[in-house]
Amino acid sequence: MPRRRRSVLYVPATNERALAKAATLAADAVIIDLEDAVAPERKAEARTRARAALESGIFREKETIIRVNGFPETGDAPDLLADDLAELVPARPDGFLFPKIRNGEDARRAEAALNHHYADESIRLWLMIETPMSIVRIGEIAALAEDQDSRLSCLVMGTNDLVKEMRIPPTPSRLALLHALSTCVIAGRAYGIDVLDGVYGALQDQVGFEAECLQGKGLGFDGKTLIHPGQIEAANRLFGPSEAELAEAHAIIAAFESPENAGKGVLTVNGRMTELLHYEIAKRTVSLD
Repeated sequence: MPRRRRSVLYVPATNERALAKAATLAADAVIIDLEDAVAPERKAEARTRARAALESGIFREKETIIRVNGFPETGDAPDLLADDLAELVPARPDGFLFPKIRNGEDARRAEAALNHHYADESIRLWLMIETPMSIVRIGEIAALAEDQDSRLSCLVMGTNDLVKEMRIPPTPSRLALLHALSTCVIAGRAYGIDVLDGVYGALQDQVGFEAECLQGKGLGFDGKTLIHPGQIEAANRLFGPSEAELAEAHAIIAAFESPENAGKGVLTVNGRMTELLHYEIAKRTVSLD
């Protein structure tokens, strides 16, 4: 059964109160952030608080991912990533999100880092897609999922970084981003990986947020990453199946599973020609309710 990832909330690891609250919210998943949301002088504290939150059991019922710091850019740079993994792998989150993935080599390096730290085989790999190079090389990044025993299960769009690197002005239509967004969704679907849309920063603009959710769902994203609890309800509602979609899905399932239609590949349901592919889509829709 697919996991629901309609709403995935970022929470700074240093904010103990926000961590406790996040465990009680209706977000499908939480990303505990050790990277961008944490100042350099507070990295050690962030690790300690993240581990304490995981080991307390408050996230037991919620998919919980740790966003680690990236690979060191030079040989003499502090290896924050190694420290993150050494501290957090034993706490057994559901997965780790690696930032600044540029190509297939980076993706495999991330997988190897988890294996090097003896991460349990149940721990999943999530990858941030946030640079022009990662868009150009998205096929080889996503192809990691084809490897035997690959942990890769989700790609996460870093749209703010992508906009910055592409030198484009942010616009409500996201017109200049549409190729990049669709390319990532196509790669995810090709290799059976979930893909999450980027964050929406205008916290007071509910209309704009809902419009971007609808656009993201229309592009094929599985859900949206969020930066505020106030965005959870709309993301769950808009990325989840509507009442009309559920009603149609149940009708299709009932028709194909009726004994009188056994062995048939094409049926008429509610006046529309319906094939086995629609039956498969309907089963997934119901599973995500």
